[in-house]
Amino acid sequence: MSTDIVLATNTAGVIEHPGLDSNPYLVDADGRPYVPTGDGGVVLGLGLGDSVFGYDTDHASPGVSIVHPEQAARHALTAFACLGNRVTVRSGAAAGATGAVLGKRGEQGRVLAWFEPDVLARLVPGDAMAVRAFGQGARLPEPLANLGGQLLNIDPGLLAMLPLDLGESGVSAQVRGSVGSKLIGNGIGRPAHQWDLDLQVDKAIATDHGLGALAIGDLVAVRDLDVRHNAGYRSGWLTIGVALTTTSPRPGHGVGLMPILCLPETAAQVEARAEDHVGVTADILASAMA
Repeated sequence: MSTDIVLATNTAGVIEHPGLDSNPYLVDADGRPYVPTGDGGVVLGLGLGDSVFGYDTDHASPGVSIVHPEQAARHALTAFACLGNRVTVRSGAAAGATGAVLGKRGEQGRVLAWFEPDVLARLVPGDAMAVRAFGQGARLPEPLANLGGQLLNIDPGLLAMLPLDLGESGVSAQVRGSVGSKLIGNGIGRPAHQWDLDLQVDKAIATDHGLGALAIGDLVAVRDLDVRHNAGYRSGWLTIGVALTTTSPRPGHGVGLMPILCLPETAAQVEARAEDHVGVTADILASAMA
């Protein structure tokens, strides 16, 4: 894998405050109104390894959501930030503390950052953050790159800590489950360097797809999905992503999944471990901060 041509960029933002309209209700897949909780701001009490179906929330992620007040800068922050990048608190009660990027969300763009619980408890909306963005543009080993395979949204230094083996001619991966691209909702047709993809599963159907134990931080493989440019259906292509959020009751929405690897399915050996998979953990992100 080559990182010789990859540069780091110091980027900045602030912790956003959750926002609602004057009418706070959204509508679920059966037409019932609900108030979304956990989407944005500083989320406490949720951790890596927790079930994506275990809370009455909408796209909740463990940690904080970082944005920038200028929209163009916000898009750049979202595009450049990668899983495992260092995040430094620059103001407020936790100034000087560090965390790590967990992922990103689409729409206007936001970066999701993980912090140790004692640091998280001291953070509030408006606190300034610095993200050392690094990883976009890293290349797979030449034979895989020649097939069109692509890394995205991940600090290359984190790869060795995940259940991914990048060989010269193929990739071996352990994931929580492997599903078809028909389960992908929101995020299709969008640039995957700035958007997550919503995996349309809830507790009622998750076991049918081998995702009954799906947890935040897990890896999931999606067949017939090409995310190298705008995300879309492509027969014979495989995308592997990281589960970032709890599920969502909204139709077309669900568990936020950030793509980190895309390649022809013939170049990948995927082992689904429905019960004992371990993906991105707090220990892994803490190591990335060291």
